[in-house]
Amino acid sequence: MNLRPIIEDIARLAEDFITDRTDRAKARLDIVEFITLEHPRLAASDHRRVADQVLAILEADGFFPERFVDSFDADQNMDDQDES
Repeated sequence: MNLRPIIEDIARLAEDFITDRTDRAKARLDIVEFITLEHPRLAASDHRRVADQVLAILEADGFFPERFVDSFDADQNMDDQDES
């Protein structure tokens, strides 16, 4: 089955149903839920492939904000600045 049209359609509509752009795990759940509701006859094995491809498209298009520096890195950067 050609999944490309489904993938492109879901990626195009993602802004309408993804509830949290900062949490990629939650976005994945939203995508899987959308697939289940909108494409109920899609094989379970294809759900993962579609979700993976949609997330890849969204990442490439800059849908998600940049990841924040974790607190360890931020602390390290502050230490470096204090020494200057």
